[in-house]
Amino acid sequence: MFAFVTLLTLAIGIGANTAIFSVLDGVLLKPLPYPHAEQLIAIDHKAPGVHMDHAGDAPFLYFIQREQNRTLQDVGMWTGDSVAITGTAEPQRVDGIDVTQGVLPILGVQPRLGRLFSQADDSPGGPQTVIHSYGYWRSHFGGDPAVIGRTIVADSQPREIIGVLPETFRFLDQNPALFFPMRQDRSKTNLGNFSFQALARLKPGISLAQAEADAARLIPVALDAFPPYPGYSTEMFKQIGLAPNFAPLKDSIVGDVGSVLWILMGTIGIVLVIACANVANLLLVRTEGRQQELAIRAALGAGWGRIARELFAESLMLGVAGGVLGVGLAYGAIHWLIASAPANLPRLSDITIDAPVLLFALAASLLAGLLFGAIPVLKYAGPRVAVTLRAGGRSLSHSKERHRARSTLVIVQVALAMLLMVGSGLMIRTFRSLRNVQPGFTNPEQLLTLSIYIPDNQVKDSQQALHMEQNILERIAAMPGVQAAGLSSYLPMNGSGWHDPIYAEDHVYTDQKLPPLRRYRMISPGLLKTMGNTLVAGRDITWTDVYDMRPVALVSENLARELWHDPAAAIGKRIHENPKGKLREIVGVLSDERDDGVNQPAPTVAFWPLMMDDFAGNKPFVQRGGTFMIRSSRTGSSGFVQDVSRTVWSINPDLPLAYVRTMREVYDKSLARTSFALVMLSLAGAMALLLGLVGIYGVISYSVSQRRREIGIRMALGSPQTDVTRLFLWDGLRLSAIGVAFGLAAAAASTRLMASLLFHVSPLDPLTYLGVAGALIAAAGLASFLPALRATRIDPVDALRAE
Repeated sequence: MFAFVTLLTLAIGIGANTAIFSVLDGVLLKPLPYPHAEQLIAIDHKAPGVHMDHAGDAPFLYFIQREQNRTLQDVGMWTGDSVAITGTAEPQRVDGIDVTQGVLPILGVQPRLGRLFSQADDSPGGPQTVIHSYGYWRSHFGGDPAVIGRTIVADSQPREIIGVLPETFRFLDQNPALFFPMRQDRSKTNLGNFSFQALARLKPGISLAQAEADAARLIPVALDAFPPYPGYSTEMFKQIGLAPNFAPLKDSIVGDVGSVLWILMGTIGIVLVIACANVANLLLVRTEGRQQELAIRAALGAGWGRIARELFAESLMLGVAGGVLGVGLAYGAIHWLIASAPANLPRLSDITIDAPVLLFALAASLLAGLLFGAIPVLKYAGPRVAVTLRAGGRSLSHSKERHRARSTLVIVQVALAMLLMVGSGLMIRTFRSLRNVQPGFTNPEQLLTLSIYIPDNQVKDSQQALHMEQNILERIAAMPGVQAAGLSSYLPMNGSGWHDPIYAEDHVYTDQKLPPLRRYRMISPGLLKTMGNTLVAGRDITWTDVYDMRPVALVSENLARELWHDPAAAIGKRIHENPKGKLREIVGVLSDERDDGVNQPAPTVAFWPLMMDDFAGNKPFVQRGGTFMIRSSRTGSSGFVQDVSRTVWSINPDLPLAYVRTMREVYDKSLARTSFALVMLSLAGAMALLLGLVGIYGVISYSVSQRRREIGIRMALGSPQTDVTRLFLWDGLRLSAIGVAFGLAAAAASTRLMASLLFHVSPLDPLTYLGVAGALIAAAGLASFLPALRATRIDPVDALRAE
């Protein structure tokens, strides 16, 4: 039983640490899988004048950087894409990446078949080409090496397959099936259009700071080299304080998840310390039973150093055996983690049990063995070991000094458990706070979302495309069980959207300063009803507004309050997208929607019709598809998505449905970072609580066994059973109270480190601290009560006879 409990305790502690280290290593420590990955950087920009820390990159900057930089081997620009693949049994929506000619060579990839993009491929008017990922090539072409030169039809455009990428290649943290040349036209480039991401490779010996300084030198050059869009001025762009914000490419991919992982690593490390304290307590009991043996060996000439080495050897063997079992547990945990694919965890494919992880597990096993082995060694293998032989005897009384060592270990366990449970409690409070935030829409589990895009190669006439969208919405709305359907240019809570300024007719603006950026969203009539949005004032957009191209718009409540102080006051006011754009009357004000997640403030939004006669330089402007929102009691039921697909294909059989999911899934994904931290910290807190209670139970049980004679005397003299129970229950509560006090102090000092994970909850939240302390003391009381109750069942005669 001793070996089983010890190995299980160590396996849990070492396995949990090995699993978290594997994640930490794969996400944060391993270099990216590209040649000379340390030279790769992410090109980003900040614009403090419009409060943007991560504006991305723009074509006007890309061209100047590539042509005139002094610090980079090459620069590449890319953006996500999604295309309809037709000509197969059913149309398919496939994820792709649009890249400039330099992106793939910068990453050092060599094609498995064919070639990469040339400058001709990436030039306007060049050949229509495509490169396949290894996975798409295998799944759709069976790995046929003769695929080079064949064509596929993407968005109704035939494209020649010119290459296949190797199996091991992964594009950053994306998983695209196809790569397309971006084909940016330098002659049609204007200032602005920060809709792209970019990367570059530093020249040998060049630092990130030197590259940023060179890029800062080129920004004024770029601003003077290209014209602004109509209605804007070059001076506006100069006033926003545009500056480079470069970062190592790995840091850009990982984002802020590093802070969460380090907190989890420290948390799980504490679990291992608690496990070691538990095993040390077990070893103290076991070694105490061997006192006579150790004393006799010392009397026969065995030095205390030799006894200490033998005890350490036993501890190290236990540690290594526990580590082996722990690696098995870690292997299963990692496979579960990868299969569950947490939305906020990057570089999942790099998380493995490899040589560095195994070395970590070995080091953790040896360190644990030394840690829990040191306590019995210091206690029983010292130079005073021979005293035990003289003091030993059948009725040797229990030493307060020995009991103090075990009690100290229990206090440490309870204190550390208290620390972890406070962290778990704060995350639970955070999660509840997030769940209580109104996202701006209702009953997300009833909302089915899917993306449909109508390419202009397939339907050239803009009004015909709009009629097709309306027809799809009406056919879907007429399906059994469907309450409403609407169309939006983007999916809420998906981190996407169009950002540009808004100009109000009754406000004064200068040519030198760009107004704050707002989010633009194109919506269909009926979307508000579908989403469950609230009209604070005014009315919805109608199909008559759309087809007559009436100059109307809606705004969010927070934008109305910012510009006119009252939502009702916004009705009748007029806005436009730039000073020379057409003024559009505000006919409605919508309640705010948490487009960036419930943990972020609701953005200010302008809502526009799907078709406008003159908007953002387009005459006319037509929103060709987007996210279709369907409210139905059938959402989530088997067959509903197939019914929707058949309805869409009855109108156009070449329109694939993409990104099919419920709004509940989108909502839950927005909470993924908090959910991941909550689950991990809760597991750590639960393990710590269990180990701490086992420690208390063990100490009180051992105390009962050692004080049988005292209990027998007390009961023989007439002491009530309740007094005996109270005696040992008080011991357990006293130890747990001391541990809780130390744990509270440790939590107050350390929980500030997790402040970035909390939402509307203070790191010193008194309700959490008091609740966790009360729960832990109550649980400790139960753990103490069980052996205390057993003490009352001791027969005084048997106890005295045994002594």
